[in-house]
Amino acid sequence: MRIRATSLCILAALVGAAVPASASAESKQTQQASAVAQQVIVGGQAFGAPNAADVQTVPGTRAKLLSNGQAAAPAGAPAEVQQAIWAANRIIGRPYIYGGGHQRFEDNGYDCSGTVSYALRGADLIDTPMDSGTFMKWGLAGKGDWITVYTNPGHAYVVIAGLRLDTSAAGDPRGGKGPRWRPNLRSNRGFRARHVDGL
Repeated sequence: MRIRATSLCILAALVGAAVPASASAESKQTQQASAVAQQVIVGGQAFGAPNAADVQTVPGTRAKLLSNGQAAAPAGAPAEVQQAIWAANRIIGRPYIYGGGHQRFEDNGYDCSGTVSYALRGADLIDTPMDSGTFMKWGLAGKGDWITVYTNPGHAYVVIAGLRLDTSAAGDPRGGKGPRWRPNLRSNRGFRARHVDGL
């Protein structure tokens, strides 16, 4: 019995050693993303739990726009970035309502800052909804590595892992108002860039 257990340990060690380092690292990223996704699905997050369909990942560090209008979070991103993307997926396609999402996170529709607030709440980066003017003082000045809010007194949008979440169709050939992941970045002229430390 002792010989068989020893043989199994040696065999397991050999199999582990045979896995290339890059495959092992990619597998680890996928496992981490899966663990975060599972936490969100079972309600481990204080802010709601998206449907399993909203929680998708892609390899690497950039989010990907999917054919259904949702976004897949990069497996190599911090958990907060993934959670912001998955939260935003819940409101994609909701109608544009001026002031929507200002009084409460869960609403019938969203305006620009309500949309940004919803995504940031999903990442547990804010506690209450904010308007575009308030976002001008939020966090730190400048672009973030993962999440950047662009804001001025009249409009706000956010770029998360390279994808733009915006209610304005500027730069989007498909058009459509309301919360959408937009395939193209827009000019940030006239906007202040804000981010949180570490993201």
